[in-house]
Amino acid sequence: MTKGEMESVEVFTSEGKGRGLKAQKEFLPGDVIFAEPAYAAVVFDSLTHVVCHTCFKRQERLHRCGQCKFAHYCDRTCQRAAWLNHKNECSAIKKHGKAPTENIRLAARIMWKIEREGSGLSEGCLVSIDDLQNHVDNFGEEEKKELHADVQSFLEFWPPQSQQFGMQYISHVFGVISCNGFTLSDQRGLQAVGVGIFPNLCQVNHDCWPNCTVIFNNGKIELRALSKISPGDELSVSYVDFLNVSEERRKQLKRQYYFDCTCEHCKKQIKDDLMLAVKQGESKPSAETVKEVVQFSKDTLEKINKARIEGLYHEVVKMCRECLKKQEPVLGDTNIYLLRILSIASEVLSYLQMFEEAADYAKKMVDGYMKIYHPNNAQLGMAVMRAGVTHWHAGLIEAGHGLICKAYAILLITHGPSHPITKDLEVMRVQTEMELRMFQQNEFMYYKMREAALQNQKIQVMPEPSNETSPGLFHKKE
Repeated sequence: MTKGEMESVEVFTSEGKGRGLKAQKEFLPGDVIFAEPAYAAVVFDSLTHVVCHTCFKRQERLHRCGQCKFAHYCDRTCQRAAWLNHKNECSAIKKHGKAPTENIRLAARIMWKIEREGSGLSEGCLVSIDDLQNHVDNFGEEEKKELHADVQSFLEFWPPQSQQFGMQYISHVFGVISCNGFTLSDQRGLQAVGVGIFPNLCQVNHDCWPNCTVIFNNGKIELRALSKISPGDELSVSYVDFLNVSEERRKQLKRQYYFDCTCEHCKKQIKDDLMLAVKQGESKPSAETVKEVVQFSKDTLEKINKARIEGLYHEVVKMCRECLKKQEPVLGDTNIYLLRILSIASEVLSYLQMFEEAADYAKKMVDGYMKIYHPNNAQLGMAVMRAGVTHWHAGLIEAGHGLICKAYAILLITHGPSHPITKDLEVMRVQTEMELRMFQQNEFMYYKMREAALQNQKIQVMPEPSNETSPGLFHKKE
């Protein structure tokens, strides 16, 4: 965080919320309020061999550390940049015989940094690790057991020659990781690949309808304005996806972050009516019918999750079609259960290259999302982008180009022009604009050329569907 960025925000204490950050100057949509490198960060256990341990980019071929055989890097540049943070870890892994879990590795990196620099304010930080909340006192029995197990594993891994910390302080660090660990995504922002601690970001409080968003870009997190922010306004981000009724969001926030959400959207249950919408008019269904369809939707979603894990994608499509047949005469077009099925159906059908049907579902999904989400929501932008690409693959160039342009406008604000996904989208926007001009000049020739191109070059397969939703803000266990 630069001196200018530090002067543009101020830490304050508010009644009921504790610490927060407020703006010291005006920000417009898309402005970067501050960028912050990780205090400490690690790659997830399951991805240590496919993600660079320095820049967190996914790469097919990575260089392995010759000493510990655990850490992987893009190249010598990334390996040299990592050495300060990896040096102690490398030695400890060799002595321990294997690498510990991500939580242990992250706690160790934090404490090695404290050993080097002390526990006071680091350069560019508004708050120290000591002052971050740990919520250990709020832990339930299971969380306390996990904490105890983590502390024991840490003590087994921590070298005797390193600075020794008391049990209370070690527990504090694990508590900080539990409540403040930020999810790091890959270079395109599509998959969660690691977890890090960003002390300045930890000061930004939650709001279900926030004025900021957080994006991981080029090795740093960026806090970006979503709407106009005036001097003195509190800065806020959303810790959870908005696509849930207020009661469910509040339960999730209480369970994972130990506070009661008092934002305006929760207090007034704003948009709940849209998310639970049912068909109106003469064919309005009975309350009993709605209850049955909602329960059927919940049961189907559970079955779909199991089928996706097993890779049974044709079975997933069959279940989605059956569920939609029951939902469409009963649920409104913004009902969250309908939208969840539409989202899964469009994603899986795109993967199976059944683009026309996928495009139909994607369009309905986006129409519903546009009525629910903040107009500059990052997840909305990504959903609109996927719908645009699906329409493009289906040969629906007018609708595809329109959706890609909409997505580009959103991502310019949420991700910024330098983010890899925005750059990819700009290339798609230019390509679809060129194809649209060709289509408008001679529709027959456009389809003939498209057909010839597809015969000569196999259409790019969409990414394999994943049970993971878009990377969440903080890395929390459900």
